[in-house]
Amino acid sequence: MARLDLKLLPVTPFAQNCSLLYDVDTKEGVLIDPGGEAPRLQETLDEMGIKLKEIWLTHGHLDHAGGADEIREKLNVEVIGPHKDDQFWMDSISDQWSKYGHAGMGKNVVPDRYLEDGDVLELSGVKFGVVHTPGHTPGHVVIYNQDMKIAFVGDVLFRGSVGRTDFPKSNHQQLIDSITNKLWPLGNDMRFVPGHGPMGTFGGERADNPYVGDRVIGNSQANHSGPG
Repeated sequence: MARLDLKLLPVTPFAQNCSLLYDVDTKEGVLIDPGGEAPRLQETLDEMGIKLKEIWLTHGHLDHAGGADEIREKLNVEVIGPHKDDQFWMDSISDQWSKYGHAGMGKNVVPDRYLEDGDVLELSGVKFGVVHTPGHTPGHVVIYNQDMKIAFVGDVLFRGSVGRTDFPKSNHQQLIDSITNKLWPLGNDMRFVPGHGPMGTFGGERADNPYVGDRVIGNSQANHSGPG
């Protein structure tokens, strides 16, 4: 089995966790959620000697998908994901950045391929599963590998929190259902990389997350605005 390693590269003023997943032997890699600062990400690839194979997106928000098109053009790689229901977000990336006062930070993007629940991605022969996890956005997906015990959850789940659901087409109950029905079955020992903040484990969140912990999940919960 290939030896894969992970480097987190926070990008944009929102400190979004872009993930560089790469094979330590062949130096082939993928970028997951390159939300912006494309030149800096490309410099990191060059410094580490990584040959980028693909770009994977968990969802279409500006700080997750904003750098994908520029990197695709420069390195001639495909953008894969998220689910097609997030295309409306990816069509407004440039406008959204302008509204935040950062014109030029990111570009609109149309993926080369959308992802569906049950799809499989691959890096150096290592297969990654895909689950469709709507709620934060309608087209959000989570990408995971069971053997490595790692999941890239975008803005669905955070250490001690959950994703915001005050956006157009967000749905709080959908988000909770996605977490409990799609993520928890992957196992308590599954580590996760969130879109913002520190990594955690699903078991840790089930133990003490105030929004989706086992002790509170049956309770009625108000709409929540988390970090992303």
